[in-house]
Formats: sequence, C-alpha cells, structure tokens
Amino acid sequence: MQNLEWVKLWQPSGSPKIKKTAKFTKQSRRPQKILSEIFAMKELADAKKRKLVDEKKLTVFDMKKSAGFKTTVEKPETELTKDLLANDEWKNKTFKEYNYNATGVRPPHGFLHPLLKLRSAYRNIFLEMGFEEMPTSNFVESSFWNFDALFQPQQHPARDAHDTFFLSEPASALNDPPADYLERVKNIHSHGGFDSKGYGYDWSKDEAMKNVLRTHTTAVSAKMLYKLAQQKEFKPTKYFSIDRVFRNETLDNTHLAEFHQVEGLIADYNVSLADLIGVLHTFFKKLGIEKLKFKPAYNPYTEPSMEIFSYHEGLGKWTEIGNSGMFRPEMLRPMGLPENVSVIAWGLSLERPAMIKYKMNNIRYI
Repeated sequence: MQNLEWVKLWQPSGSPKIKKTAKFTKQSRRPQKILSEIFAMKELADAKKRKLVDEKKLTVFDMKKSAGFKTTVEKPETELTKDLLANDEWKNKTFKEYNYNATGVRPPHGFLHPLLKLRSAYRNIFLEMGFEEMPTSNFVESSFWNFDALFQPQQHPARDAHDTFFLSEPASALNDPPADYLERVKNIHSHGGFDSKGYGYDWSKDEAMKNVLRTHTTAVSAKMLYKLAQQKEFKPTKYFSIDRVFRNETLDNTHLAEFHQVEGLIADYNVSLADLIGVLHTFFKKLGIEKLKFKPAYNPYTEPSMEIFSYHEGLGKWTEIGNSGMFRPEMLRPMGLPENVSVIAWGLSLERPAMIKYKMNNIRYI
C-alpha cells in the first residue's frame, strides 16, 4: 500500500495532535477527516472513563403551521346525521375520511343448533336414498286430513282436547275436501268397504272440519298420496318431510308439547314389512344409530304396525323414537290408489334421536 504522507502525528507535550504535511491537498481532506474523527472518538471514550464529560442527547423538532392548524383539538364527525343537516352544522364540521377498503370488525360467529345439524343430516340421508321432500308449511290442518283421511275414528281418544290443540278462531276449515273423496271417507268410516267393516257410527262432517294444530305430518302424507292417486298412471314414489308438530303432552324428560317429526313413506307395487325394516336399518345406520328394536303396535291407519326403539346410553334403557307400519286399505283405496299398490311409512321424532346422539338425559335441554 502506498504511503501518501498527507498527515503526521505530532506530540510535543500533552495530547497527540494531527498535523498536515507538505503533501496535503484538497483531495486528501477526506482521509484527514476520517482520522480526526477516529482520534476524537478515542479521546471522548477516554474522557467518559475518567468521568470528565457527561453525554446528553438533544432532539430538535422543526415545526411549521399547516393549512388546517388549530389551537383546539376537535374530533372529526364520522356520520352525517339529520341534526347536522337540519341546523346546517355540517358546514362547520370536519368529517373523517371513509376507508372503503376496510374490512370492518368481524362479528362474533355462532354455532348451529344440535337439532338443526341433525335435521340437515336427516334431510341429506333422505335425499341420498332418493326421497322427495313434501311441502309442510301449514301448521294448521282440518281434522279431516289430520284424522279422518287416515281412517282414525271420530271417537278416538287422540282426538280429545287433552291430546290435541283445537283452534278457537277459525274453529272450522274454510275449504272442504273434494266432495267425492269426502263421501268415500264417510262411507268407509260408517259402513266399511274394501273388505273392511268400518267403525259403524254416524260420521259427522262438522267434526271433520274442526281446525287443529297438526298432531303429525301424516296429514301432509295423506294429501300427497291423494294427489298421487289422481294421476292417470301410478308412478312409484318416495316422500319425506321434517317439520314441527303439536300435541297436548305433559312435559317430562322425554316428552314435549311441540317437537319435530321426521316422516317418510314409499308407495310402490307390493312393498312389504320386510322392506320397511330394511329401510329403517339403512336410514339409522347412516346416522350412526345401530341398536334398533321393533315392537308390534296398534295404529288406526297402519296394519301391521311397529314401534321403533333405540338404546339410550345416558338413560341406560331402550327409548321409543318412532312409529311405523303399512297404511291400511281403508286409507288408500278411497283415495283411488290401485289395489296392488302398498305404502310403507314411518314417523320419527327428531329430538329423541338427538338425545341419543348427543348423550343427553333430558329432552328439554336440547
């Protein structure tokens, strides 16, 4: 490395000093500055060690008035209200600029209700199995569709006020069922038919027209089967529905006055009880419920009939979760369905399987 000899160290007495040599030029000022800073830093460090100097940091701000300078702090308005417009105060207000790209505060998210989750699972299973959903928007039905069309006698205990909610206004249905169908239902109740003796009583139209909160969605099934029977050519059909029903029940850990009923039916040629049991096993297996039992039962509109039980781990016992059977000819033939057409059907509670699935011991907690 070339020695330029621009500066030299001179120390006659005291602190060392830097002196320019004869070779120092303007081009050599930068190295001199660097060396001066090096020696100055060294001296400063020595002085700090000897506590001869006290280092302080001074921050200086250069401030100037802007166009919006004010001596008071004023919060800008975020909304243009009717009061600001009415009094013309908006002219003297400063408004905050809107950030249209801001995403905003995320609302706290909720969770699906267990019944809604199970209802969605039921619906998806039905659709996977090729069923068509029935319209169930009417909570109020006439007694004709809720009871009489199902071959349920007018003296049946289920039609009493202690089991059914009757409407006071309007007390009776505004529209009559088709006249010819109503007459056939009347005859099957009073005199029998289709190899049936009937019930042998004087059937009352006034009783049949009383409005009730539907006790089951089978009233909708009856309407859909009647509509199916009016087609020129019968077509095998699978229907299902999931909706609320109402019964005048005493509330306890397994009973509610308002609950959801899951209903399914298959109308086809020569279907049997074995087909019904197979469909129910397939349906509940998809839900994760495999412990099922079937018990013979009586229903006015199904024969044979079966109650469906599933084992509840929380209660430690078998719990009834639904009813099933084959619709009677006394119900189907007055509608006009062919003689060799059978209908298997079942009605299931939504809440009780939910108790089993979520291991709850009280239906009122759902």
